[in-house]
Amino acid sequence: MCGAKCFAQEHGTTPANPARAPVDELTPWLLDEDRQLRGIPFSEVILDATGKHVLAVDLKNETDQYVIKQISAACDEIMKRMNAPDSVIQHTPRINEVSGHFEDTLGELLNSAPGLSCDFPQTAENRLMRSGYPDLRIVDIASKRIFYLDPKLYATGSRDSTFRTFYFEPKITTNKVRDDAVHFIVGFEHEPRGKNGLWKFTRWDLVDLARFKVKLKAEFQGSNRDMYRPEAIVARSAK
Repeated sequence: MCGAKCFAQEHGTTPANPARAPVDELTPWLLDEDRQLRGIPFSEVILDATGKHVLAVDLKNETDQYVIKQISAACDEIMKRMNAPDSVIQHTPRINEVSGHFEDTLGELLNSAPGLSCDFPQTAENRLMRSGYPDLRIVDIASKRIFYLDPKLYATGSRDSTFRTFYFEPKITTNKVRDDAVHFIVGFEHEPRGKNGLWKFTRWDLVDLARFKVKLKAEFQGSNRDMYRPEAIVARSAK
């Protein structure tokens, strides 16, 4: 989206050489590291992709104070539950498979909080889709103010890592950001899985994304279906 804008501004909507395909113009531009899109305000990405505004938290606002208090209580409770030896996640070997339990439990806890409703956001086609940003949609019933919440799990020692952990892919039909809203990330830190096979979560942080900045990573993709076309296979095993 932003990449297309910058590319169009620099190259125009029509390639300088009509004989060259658009990809011939785009690829050298992507290879120029000095032109990589970095430090893009997430709020601008959301506005351009969805037409919706990212609202900043107002710590003096009673509604925001209340919602933060309820999210905080839910985070404390979920850490207590997940750290219990008999928790369902203690039988889950991969941390990636644990995140779904956090989403489900946070949603249940927040939906039961007085004055709040919480559910999984629906797409532009009014379909429920668990994958993609954001994971949860919270509504303060009295004010109708909306908050998006996206839980993240990260290992102790990786807090300052530059490895990509946040993704937002602009789409039209599967867009789940359909409101002007406050956008939160809640990060849960966990220790490496112990010799006893148990997960232990040690802290959480609630982050306001109003001033969050992202960068664009452009890549060319292909599926197995794209690769393993019968006409492209030149040799195969006997069986």
